[in-house]
Amino acid sequence: MNRLVLIDGHAVLFRAFHAYPSLTTSEGELVNAVYGFSNILLNTISELKPTHIAVTFDCAAPTFRHTEYVGYKASRPEMPEDLAGQQERVREVVTTLNIPIFAVEGFEADDVIGTLAKQAEGETEVVIVTGDRDALQLVKDKRILVYMPGRGKMAPRMYDEEKFRQEYGFAPINLIDFKALAGDASDEIPGVAGIGEKGAKSLVSKLGTIEVMYGGIDQVKQEFGEKVAQKLIDGQERAVLSKRLATIVTDVPIELNLAACQVHEYDKERIMKLFEELQFRSLIRKLPNDSFEQMVQETFL
Repeated sequence: MNRLVLIDGHAVLFRAFHAYPSLTTSEGELVNAVYGFSNILLNTISELKPTHIAVTFDCAAPTFRHTEYVGYKASRPEMPEDLAGQQERVREVVTTLNIPIFAVEGFEADDVIGTLAKQAEGETEVVIVTGDRDALQLVKDKRILVYMPGRGKMAPRMYDEEKFRQEYGFAPINLIDFKALAGDASDEIPGVAGIGEKGAKSLVSKLGTIEVMYGGIDQVKQEFGEKVAQKLIDGQERAVLSKRLATIVTDVPIELNLAACQVHEYDKERIMKLFEELQFRSLIRKLPNDSFEQMVQETFL
């Protein structure tokens, strides 16, 4: 079966920037994030062996979530200047490898990934590469998986539905209900006051969606007590808002061209020249086979 790997470009870029110390070329160009991103990208291709690949990035413009809730990610600091200055080089590496880049104003990279995964589902296996656990809500059986690259002593992890259930105790799609109740400090999603992660996990594991909870408050009272039921009642508006903020949309106005995402359709000489310019010589050996090399291998198999 074909395997489409969708890379959350911003998540990988930030991870690379913080994982690699300051690194400059002999001309003084700062390239630690570019090197780290390129290394993670090529390792991902080697480890996951995709037949197709694409990268998504956030846009600078505010998303619909910022418009709906002014507190959404409001306290997040600006992108460090040293990292911002490397973004164009990262895009140059991706485009030189002939990997399509998808980004849509008003939506986050997660939304774009969710949309592309939905369009590809059934036609190919989809693996989402990210360090952001929000994407776990997209996991579906063994058709849509989430791969989190290793970091430090932490080994890489591949999530299918079974692994997610073992870790969380409920279905992947119900991650949005969990966040609706518990909130998410990193994204400044409010959640319901007084519920917390432990309470949210118990409620979601037992009842599933917040719609079921609010449609059956008497059952909540019986199984979780009057105090929990009252917290839900008092926090209903926040719960509904939080679920909308936490939900990755899958109908972004964008179309996947699977044929354009083929891994081996790139100019190897051109990317080698770019890596020489960036002084990434150690990465040249990690480049995937180009069309000619692939054809030769297939001929002699």
